[in-house]
Amino acid sequence: MQRVNNSFQGSILQDPHLKLLYDPPIQAGKWASNFPLSFGNLSSFLQVYICQDTYFFLLFLLSTTNQVVCINNINFQRRSVVGHVELTIFPTVANLNRIKLNSKQCRIYRVRVNDLEAAFIYNDPTLEVCHHESKQRNLNYFSNAYAAAVSAVDPDAGNGELCIKVPSELRKHVDELKVLKVHINFSLDQPKGGLHFVVPNVEGSLAERGAHVFSCGYQNSTRFWFPCVDSYSELCTWKLEYTVDATMVAVSNGDLVETVYTHDMRKKTFHYMLAIPTAASNISLAIGPFEILVDPYMHEVTHFCLPQLLPLLKHTTSYLHEVFEFYEEILTCRYPYSCFKTVFVDEAYVEVAAYASMSIFSTNLLHSAMIIDETPLTRRCLAQALAQQFFGCFISRMSWSDEWVLKGISGYIYGLWMKKTFGVNEYRHWIKEELDKIVLYELKTGGVLLHPIFGGGKEKDNPASHLHFSIKHPHTLSWEYYTMFQCKAHLVMRLIDNRISMEFMLQVFNKLLSLASTASSQKFQSHMWSQMLVSTSGFLKSISNVSGKDIQPLIKQWVDQSGVVKFYGSFAFNRKRNVLELEIKQDYTSPGTQKYVGPLKVTVQELDGSFNHTLQIEENSLKHDIPCHSKSRRNKKKKIPLMNGEEVDMDLSAMDADSPLLWIRIDPDMSVLRKVEFEQADFMWQYQLRYERDVVAQEESILALQKFPTPASRLALTDILEQEQCFYRVRIMACFCLAKIANFMVSTWTGPPAMKSLFTRMFCCKSCPNIVKTNNFMNFQSYFLQKTMPVAMALLRDVHNLCPKEVLTFILDLIKYNDNRKNKFSDNYYRAELIDALANSVTPAVSVNNEARTLDNLNPDVRLILEEITRFLNMEKLLPSYRHTITVSCLNAIRVLQKNGHVPSDPAVFKSYAEYGHFVDIRIAALEAVVDYTKVDRSYEELQWLLNMVQNDPVPYIRHKILNMLTKNPPFTKNMESPLCNEALVDQLWKLMNSGTSHDWRLRCGAVDLYFTLFGLSRPSCLPLPELGLVLNLKEKKAVLNPTIIPEVGASGPEPPNNPNNLGQIVGFQSIEDYHLTKETAAIPLPHQQGLKRKADTPLGSPLEPGQILEKTEDSKVKLKIRFSNSQEEEEIDMDTVHDSQAFISHHLNMLERPSTPGKEQSSLELMNVLPMPGPPQPTFTKESGSSKHSEHHHHHHHEHKKKKKKHKHKHKHKHKHDSKEKEKEPFTFSNSPASGRSIRSPSLSD
Repeated sequence: MQRVNNSFQGSILQDPHLKLLYDPPIQAGKWASNFPLSFGNLSSFLQVYICQDTYFFLLFLLSTTNQVVCINNINFQRRSVVGHVELTIFPTVANLNRIKLNSKQCRIYRVRVNDLEAAFIYNDPTLEVCHHESKQRNLNYFSNAYAAAVSAVDPDAGNGELCIKVPSELRKHVDELKVLKVHINFSLDQPKGGLHFVVPNVEGSLAERGAHVFSCGYQNSTRFWFPCVDSYSELCTWKLEYTVDATMVAVSNGDLVETVYTHDMRKKTFHYMLAIPTAASNISLAIGPFEILVDPYMHEVTHFCLPQLLPLLKHTTSYLHEVFEFYEEILTCRYPYSCFKTVFVDEAYVEVAAYASMSIFSTNLLHSAMIIDETPLTRRCLAQALAQQFFGCFISRMSWSDEWVLKGISGYIYGLWMKKTFGVNEYRHWIKEELDKIVLYELKTGGVLLHPIFGGGKEKDNPASHLHFSIKHPHTLSWEYYTMFQCKAHLVMRLIDNRISMEFMLQVFNKLLSLASTASSQKFQSHMWSQMLVSTSGFLKSISNVSGKDIQPLIKQWVDQSGVVKFYGSFAFNRKRNVLELEIKQDYTSPGTQKYVGPLKVTVQELDGSFNHTLQIEENSLKHDIPCHSKSRRNKKKKIPLMNGEEVDMDLSAMDADSPLLWIRIDPDMSVLRKVEFEQADFMWQYQLRYERDVVAQEESILALQKFPTPASRLALTDILEQEQCFYRVRIMACFCLAKIANFMVSTWTGPPAMKSLFTRMFCCKSCPNIVKTNNFMNFQSYFLQKTMPVAMALLRDVHNLCPKEVLTFILDLIKYNDNRKNKFSDNYYRAELIDALANSVTPAVSVNNEARTLDNLNPDVRLILEEITRFLNMEKLLPSYRHTITVSCLNAIRVLQKNGHVPSDPAVFKSYAEYGHFVDIRIAALEAVVDYTKVDRSYEELQWLLNMVQNDPVPYIRHKILNMLTKNPPFTKNMESPLCNEALVDQLWKLMNSGTSHDWRLRCGAVDLYFTLFGLSRPSCLPLPELGLVLNLKEKKAVLNPTIIPEVGASGPEPPNNPNNLGQIVGFQSIEDYHLTKETAAIPLPHQQGLKRKADTPLGSPLEPGQILEKTEDSKVKLKIRFSNSQEEEEIDMDTVHDSQAFISHHLNMLERPSTPGKEQSSLELMNVLPMPGPPQPTFTKESGSSKHSEHHHHHHHEHKKKKKKHKHKHKHKHKHDSKEKEKEPFTFSNSPASGRSIRSPSLSD
């Protein structure tokens, strides 16, 4: 990046399209004061970077101001879509000669710019990440190649899969910076991502069958279903048109302007307008025979569901208006869009997907008023979706490194809604749950970085060197990492709240929304739309302006670096000085940890009350003296004040006679992302459990008491179970802790089994204690406790490590006498938990004389369990429960019986339940059992069956879950010897992640996770050593990282991965009327240019730099003119080297027998014939099978080129080897482009 000279500076700033004021001049450190929030749209206009005394301009070449999307034909039987788009583009510089857009898997038929036919190239390096490295199987290599491939089509860097050449007739038009209209005709045939078709295989019309289609994907995936600039920072207004069958409804973003029927009334067109500037990534679509419900409380809100689900929809969405009111109240800002639509679809990609003015939900969230357990979960999903409407859809991000701001704010306001709706206890429990998750993940993987800042490409500068994937792009992230990323973003936003107060936080959010709202109304000043983008620096500046506080240390600690804090604490009481001597140590050398320096709150509960102390953490080991306010006076009876002001009587007989301390807590407000291991006596944990009113403190004490199996601990836990005022989640935790303590104390335990007498007293008939009362779930806390206690009791074991007969009989009686006739709520979750309890009671089988396991010689207790499971499964066939919870529990129980050796281990029953057609929860439970069987029995056959499902199952969520389950419960790991680890499996998984998952980012990253779990980062140990030839190739610098990454001519791009010395590649061109490979589109880059982003000061279309293409001199270029018989057109090609022309001729000779590619100018009649039936991708040919003519001409061309090579001396530094026999044997494959059918890649230029 070069310093901008004054003349260039002046011309830019005087440009009427930019409207930028440059007075006063920018100085180092002053950028925020000149530009309060953010300056310029990342993908259009200018972004200012200030580095010491130098200011730089990052220049992008065009700005999209409006886009029309017209889908005029959707075929459910063929799963195909036909349509066109029109983009209104403003050039921001003269000499713009190419336009780059994003488009994956679309077949492009025709491109026009201002009604002139335009040539275009399609190139997608992510289709196949690693080329021609058949022996390469290490994950480091793949991750570098994948990151380079994603960078090569990253819209935030001005790149894209589709490159359109601006017709030369428009050169003057462009130089005058006048608007361009780009019109693209395209089709989709059986899309593998982006759009998901659901067509049930039953009788009836499409509407009766509930056939529907909807957009889906991970992050910016709109490019999968129409050409666009698929960036969150490129905003424009939208006009959306969808022509569908008369029985169908099309739901999309913005306002429905009109619905127009055709003359025969068989089809209708829905016209939507979205006047608020929106990123293409936030555009969505759902088409199906939806039933429509206008929200009775808010008429601008409309809900859509599949046929016959309207009653469930009414109940599920009846609460949504209260979420609207809450968000508008706390943000003091109206909902930004004029309407909101919720669509519930089957086979959803994720449970909640938020888009501009609409959200797509899983239909599995719908429920009736009879269902208790699903209600809070669905309400949480609705609230999450609505929070993202404000921050995520309306306000978008400047770049990927600013994603944490949006996820953090939406998560933060969602948390405020949770606190108001479910109470402080539920909110604090959720915060602790989220904190525990992120701590566990970071300590396991090495850290989550919220704001990636990359150095010069060196390994030591890579902030994510501990990970097996790149964090430079969202599309290379592990799904689990991204989930934890969102979790950490919200927690950090909460830390900022702790620092500046909630009042200031909400003022900051209001300011962001107000600026964005003002900007969105500027219809004809698109440069103002940058206020609708949030950046990290702009967000921090807003905080500084509103609160006047400097939070840079906090940001540096938690945003700019990864890791959590690990505290170890212990104490001693000094009686003479009446001082608490507290010692706190940190571990900051383990993976995923960091050193914390700053304030730390410690709460000490004494006899005279609760006292807060703030310690300053500076050194690794901190010893701190805290003076006590009380003196030991245990003989005096006096009520003890608690933190919340309540005063209670305590039995102080258990405490230390010389100490006034009751309990100590470190960081009780969770104001640090930390893990705390604190040592205090068991009686202190018991006091904390009984008398501390904070649920987090109670949960911490329950976890600690597991290490103290004493009668006093048993009594404390029992007291908590009996306290109806205690939070139900704490009581649930106490159940399982009590079961563990009882098992430790089994030899000294007296009385009935733990919890049995309590359950009998609470839920059974007084006259007959073994018969449970008729169900009454009106008290939800009692309901959750009634569900949980039998599950915990089933974990009890006697001295022989068997479940006590009394407990099993008790659970069987609960099932036998369960009566739900008078209950207004469903008992399906309760019955499912009773089945889980039966499974928990199972212990390993003891075989006598190694007799075979059969159903005839079953243990009597196990036979009873199996009979109950069978009866439940049969009942489910007749009367299915909500979400088939009973079937799920039964399948889990059968697998437990198999693992414990009671029934033969056979995956057949699970495989039948895992087939497509069953409810998704059943399938996942069955697949978990098959994954477990694969691991325990080391079954290669079942592993292959699972991987086959990953490749072929119709439901994207199921494919993702299988990979996720195999990663979490792998059949083997990189450090294990296993018969399953072989070369065939390595090749299969490599192929899966390399090319088999190119249309689903999430699935590809899941395959990478699995590969890492099984084989690690380096070459799998089961593979033979690489051949010497490959090493020689590497030494000769002929290893090709990804030949399909086409570097920008006259530009540099993203940093190349560590080991490639890359060569360019010839690509197939598609144009109208004639095909030209000019110096702009056929330049062969030098090795160091492979996969490089263009420099900011070298715009697309600018004059070429020396070294990037050879000059037009007599002895540096070969000019060829070729006439092809099938097209009767001449092609004039300027070739940099004879080898380039050789590859090009070879390509065309192979193309002679192939049909011509759509893209040539066609009559309207021909276009009508072609559009509805886009052809499938062409098959892959090898050099031997697909190139009969090439072999005849090869020798002649080779000889001719050798002569030319003597005449025109070759000035490139890289070497070529013509007579390699091994190279002749390599297959020369033609990968058919979805866009043109003619995207060619060659093994390497040395061929």
